[in-house]
Amino acid sequence: MTEKTVNIKLEKGLEARPVAVLVQKASMFDSKVYLRAQDKRVNAKSIMGMMSLGLLAGEELVIETEGEDEVQACECMERYLTGQES
Repeated sequence: MTEKTVNIKLEKGLEARPVAVLVQKASMFDSKVYLRAQDKRVNAKSIMGMMSLGLLAGEELVIETEGEDEVQACECMERYLTGQES
């Protein structure tokens, strides 16, 4: 399992459009992808789960990935959440 703690640097946090993009990115990988924040752990491939987090810019979360492409999945999530990739 790969874990990485990041601060969200998306201008409007995880609103509907950024969540949809994040779910698409997570779904590109075979690995399990979870995000942990505020005592919740949700599947990053689930749009409803991701919307339930309601995270804002500047908040901290943990990316958890597990599977054959876990390192690539974690790096992709990190790049997107920190604004390095759209």
